[in-house]
This record gives sequence, C-alpha cells and structure tokens, in this order.
Amino acid sequence: MSAHPSPIASMSRARMPRATWRLLASLYSTQFLGLMFFIVAMVAILRERGAGLDVISMIYMLGMIWPLKILWAPLVDRFSFGRAGHYRAWLLLTQAGMVAALVAVGGYDVRDDFSVIYALCVVTALLSATQDIALDGLACSLLETSERGLGNGLQIAGGLVGNMVGGGVMLMVYPVIGWRGCTLALAALTAVSVVQLLCYREPVWPGMRRQMSAMYGRFWMFWKAPGSIRWLVVLLLYPVASATAYSVLMPILVDAGWALDRIGLIVNVLGSAAGLFAALATGRVLSRIGRGRAMAGAAVLQLAGVLAITVPALGYTSPVAVTLAVIAYFLFYNPAATVLATLMMDRASTHSPATDYTLQYSLSQCFVMGMTSAGAALAMHIGYLGVLSLSAALAVLAILLVFLLDPTRIRAVALKNER
Repeated sequence: MSAHPSPIASMSRARMPRATWRLLASLYSTQFLGLMFFIVAMVAILRERGAGLDVISMIYMLGMIWPLKILWAPLVDRFSFGRAGHYRAWLLLTQAGMVAALVAVGGYDVRDDFSVIYALCVVTALLSATQDIALDGLACSLLETSERGLGNGLQIAGGLVGNMVGGGVMLMVYPVIGWRGCTLALAALTAVSVVQLLCYREPVWPGMRRQMSAMYGRFWMFWKAPGSIRWLVVLLLYPVASATAYSVLMPILVDAGWALDRIGLIVNVLGSAAGLFAALATGRVLSRIGRGRAMAGAAVLQLAGVLAITVPALGYTSPVAVTLAVIAYFLFYNPAATVLATLMMDRASTHSPATDYTLQYSLSQCFVMGMTSAGAALAMHIGYLGVLSLSAALAVLAILLVFLLDPTRIRAVALKNER
C-alpha cells in the first residue's frame, strides 16, 4: 500500500474500519499514561515527601529519551517478527512491556526505593518511545491522504489524554488510592490497547525489508529531496513559539501562590481537555479546508495562544482569569501541532515511514525542548513578559514562514518525487 495513494486509489479503497480508528486512538492515548504519571505526578509526590531538586531533575531527564528515539527507529522499520504483523508485533511487545513495568513499579516505595523505580521509569520511557515509532509507522502506512488530518488529530489528542489522566487525574486521586493504586489503574488502562491489538490483523506492507545501511541512510537521504531545507526551517520554527510561552506558565502560577493540585487541575486536566477538543476539531476540518489554509489559520491561532499567557503574567491570577487563559492557550496551540504532524506524515516514505516520521519529529522536538529550557532561563534576565514578547515574535515569524516558504508546495514536491 502506498503512503501517497493516487486519487483513484483513494476513491476505490473502502473506508478504514471504525475498530482500527479506535485502536489508533487507544494506542496514542495509552502510550503516554505511565510516562506522564512519572514526569508530572511523581514529581509532585516526591517533592511533597521531601525529595531534593537533584532527584526532580533526574525525572525530567526521562523526557529526553523521546527525541533520541530516531537512533533506533530504523530497526523498527527493518525488522519484523513472523506472522504477527510488522508494526503490530512491535506494538504488542512494547505495550505489554509498559503494562508489566507499571505493575512492577507499584510494588516499590516511591521514596525509599527510588533507584529501582527510576530504572523502571527509564524502561517505561524506552518502551513508550519505541511504541510511538511503530505506531507512527503503522499510521503512515494505513492512512490515506484525506484521513491523515483526523489521524493526527487523534495523535495530538491522545498525548493530551495521557497528560490529563496520567499527570492530572492520578495526582488528584493519589491521596485516596495511593501509589500502588495509581500504578495498577494505569496498568489496567494501558492493557486495554493490548486486548485491541490481539484482535487486530495488520495488512502486509510490500518493500519493507531493506538493508540496514539503507534504513540509516534515510538520516541524510531524506534531506536531499527538493525543498527539504525549507521544510526543515518550518519544522524547527513553526511550533516553537507556543513551547517558549509554556515554559513560563508553571513558574507564573507557582509565584502567584497556586497549590500544585490546583495547577494540575487547571493545566493538566482542563487545559488538556480543551486541547483535545481543538486537536480533534482540527483533524476533522483539515481535509475540507486544505493543508495550506489550515496551516495559515493555525499559525494565527498560535499567536493568540501565546498572548493568552500574558494574562497571568500581568498579574491577573484569579481562578477565572487563569482558567480562561490556560484554556485559550491549549485551544489555540493544538491546531498548529495537528497540522504540522499531518504534514510530517505526508513526507514519510512508503519504504521507511516510521524512520522518516520519527526523524522529522525528533529534530522538531529537540529544538522545541531547547527553546523551552532557554525560555525558562531567559525569564531570570528579561522577566516573564520579556519571554512572552519573544514568543509572540516567534509566532509572527511562524505566520510569515507559512506565506514565504509555502509548506503546501513543499509537500506537493515530495509527493511527486515519491511517485
């Protein structure tokens, strides 16, 4: 099956079964449950029990594993396991591994057995990242061009569900069900996707078993396609404004005297719910309005999201003001994330979809994470409003990039060369 089907093929192919859509939605949601529990909820739990900032910083380092997953993405494209299905086998292995790791974590004390728990956290992060590689490869292969908007809407929404449940809800119920209760609940939710995978039969993809040298060669061959340098500029700069603005949101609320559980409710639960709605809505309308118009509109909305964070930065930190600002930020940021993910999928080759998509994602995320760290550091020198002014300027730059570089035309060149 071609990742870039012709219009005739698109018209003749039957619609993807609803069970497959449910599987994609489930996998994109459960991949984040354990990781967000560790990075968000466990940080608050450990800090409450007196853990030092050195311990907290170690937990945040777990997030660095995801951008590094490009290093083993070609292995996922190259190797399969018998008749279990190329990507399905990887998904079964990693999904079941996450369930086992979450069950194991619950058997230790979060403070007294931190070294063991941290090792299991690293295992969970590696499994989660590998699951995402396989899932992106499957999605790139399964989804027709007209379906990718909705598919990537589900992807962005799934990440928000993981943040909302793993980070927000678990932090709220932790006083009631405790550490083991939280980990077992997350393991049970993650296991739902395992059951769905057992009932799924993956199509056979031709031309997948290439030489390892060719698979790793995609790291530089991908950028030889016409327009790739312009596309790299878009990858790096289009999403960075919102990430830079987000870097000061938590410090603003903490400085205003907000409790951690209150921040978790507003940011991780309500904010994520708003972002989930925005991602799914963008995915549904993307194919109707076209990639170009969607990307331009999302860039403008991203600027509005950055400006929303200025509300608490200016001292308006009442519950109503903060809630509206956070909801606006998530509503206006996630359309850009959904559109960019769709365009990344459009540029993935049929022979190495997981590698190509992961290569683009990793480069974009590394730059975003670097700018997020820079935003927090810059706040010490230029203040929160200074960082938000920089973010607004970057958002304006993203708008200009859409019109000057025309990412839709870059995509058209890629499709032509693929055929």
